[in-house]
Amino acid sequence: MDITKVTLRPVAMNKVCAIASIVLDDAFVIHDLRVVNGDKGLFVAMPSRKLPSGDFRDICHPINTETRTRIQQAVLDQFQIEGGIEAFADAADESVQIAAD
Repeated sequence: MDITKVTLRPVAMNKVCAIASIVLDDAFVIHDLRVVNGDKGLFVAMPSRKLPSGDFRDICHPINTETRTRIQQAVLDQFQIEGGIEAFADAADESVQIAAD
């Protein structure tokens, strides 16, 4: 499995810096991965859905650590290429200001 494309968009949501989509083997896309600035640094959270109980459950997720690491590294590498935390925070702030106007 190759991650053939990573796209990111900035968001202003608590500790979430960006929302990512990845394309696998130029054939399958996964949307709504979240780049989170947590207490121990940046990590990638899988897409999830809120259950009626208030808990969250992943919609899709890697089966093993190697695949999780490959996905996380590809997303975080692209995040850094596009400017990292500061660039995405600035872009998210701009979007919020434009929406408010």
